[in-house]
Amino acid sequence: MSLQDKNTLARWEKFRESMIRDTPAPIGESAKDKKDRIEKLEADPESWFAYYFKKFYTSEPADFQKRASKRIFKNYKRWYEVRAWSRELAKSTRTMMEVTKLMLTGKLRNMLLVSHSYDNACELLMPYMIALESNPRILNDYGMQKGFRSWEMGKFITRNGAAFRALGSGQSPRGTRNEEARPDIIVIDDIDTDEKGRNQKRIEDTWKWIERALIPAMSVAGNKLIIFCGNIISKESVIVKASRVADYFELINIRDKNGKSNWPQKNSEADIDYILSKISYTSAQQEYYNNPITEGTVFKEIQYKKMDPIENYRFLVAYGDPSFKSTRKNDYKAVILIGKVRNEYHVLKAFVEQTTTATMGSWYKAMFDYVNDRVPLYLYIEANATQDTIMEQVQKTIVENGWAFSITPDYRAKGDKFSRIEAALEPINSNGTFWFNIAEKKDLHMKRLEDQFLALEPSLSAHDDGPDAVEGGKWILDRKILSSKGIDLGKRGRNKKKY
Repeated sequence: MSLQDKNTLARWEKFRESMIRDTPAPIGESAKDKKDRIEKLEADPESWFAYYFKKFYTSEPADFQKRASKRIFKNYKRWYEVRAWSRELAKSTRTMMEVTKLMLTGKLRNMLLVSHSYDNACELLMPYMIALESNPRILNDYGMQKGFRSWEMGKFITRNGAAFRALGSGQSPRGTRNEEARPDIIVIDDIDTDEKGRNQKRIEDTWKWIERALIPAMSVAGNKLIIFCGNIISKESVIVKASRVADYFELINIRDKNGKSNWPQKNSEADIDYILSKISYTSAQQEYYNNPITEGTVFKEIQYKKMDPIENYRFLVAYGDPSFKSTRKNDYKAVILIGKVRNEYHVLKAFVEQTTTATMGSWYKAMFDYVNDRVPLYLYIEANATQDTIMEQVQKTIVENGWAFSITPDYRAKGDKFSRIEAALEPINSNGTFWFNIAEKKDLHMKRLEDQFLALEPSLSAHDDGPDAVEGGKWILDRKILSSKGIDLGKRGRNKKKY
């Protein structure tokens, strides 16, 4: 046995011991009380999960998780569901609890668990196996599960004939009958990999195998439950293909469209902020937001250095992008502080976050306090037909708090966003005249701004609100510098385009 196998075995044995310790069966219960308790638990999936899987059910479930289980138990006889849930949202764990309940209660009897490799499928199947052979509450209420026939890692059959099998991508599902029963539940979990995502042919081959070998292993006339778990790590992945044919496709990110935790009972805002601060923007988008991003080709590097004293700038511009757009990206709000000294453009401070309008208003106050009347400060916000409401809300926040400043709307008619950002900012970055404040390098907001620049690409699949705010600030800065030299810039056109 290899050292890795020994470590894996020790880990699972420790898990088994903790499960036995944490889920004791009741003592001295009458047969009637036991029957009534079991019936009551089986009628309420969440109570059933919490009782039999206390080891996993450690946080109050989110509403989307409860709804997902209700769908499965209502439609298990004929259903295909794809769960593109972020990391840390318990997609595999919840699926395991649902499947175990269906198997123990006799609803289904032959399960295949499929993953990108056989070893990974075995690893995902181990919690099922350990629960069935060692969970005191399951054994007390449903009897001894360890069968007389096959009972080994990757393949086991309970005493009442429920079969569980692991299968790696591409392996033949032939011979996976359980006596006369074809597979009636297939769980496909973690089938996409980073390496596969870079090879479209491998994705196509895997999808053909699912369509031509795996799903046809099920009976046309029998029960058919397919649950596909994973997050979207490439634009044309296997799970993306599955989403197009599923009866139900659900995409859940670590945070919702308002930038709040989708499972606050488990994942606090502080915890999410911490983990995202330790990885790149592109990694966060792939693993936690189902938004795979090809590394940008425009900005290869963002340069940092010590900024000049505030007094060295003739004036500064704080420019905000309120991000009110009907897109699927759940855009960020952004306010940046930019100035020019000598021939260099300096980003002194930034706020970039998925947040509320009130918070955006407070960012302008922070910029106002940061400059502290040492030089003139111009406050601007991007404005168009869809953003006027947010602009008004920001202004209202300022008035209600009695802050001694106001914000000017920028109604400039803007063209294509990517082309505009690239044309205005890439040249100054390439020639070494575009700098970020090194004193803010570790700040989470500045990190988001940098990451958005590095991920910028023509498709605009990445968030771009930070770079867009920088472009807007630079545009205002340049116009004010030119107008101070007596150059007539003409009338500014109002942006009538609806985003």
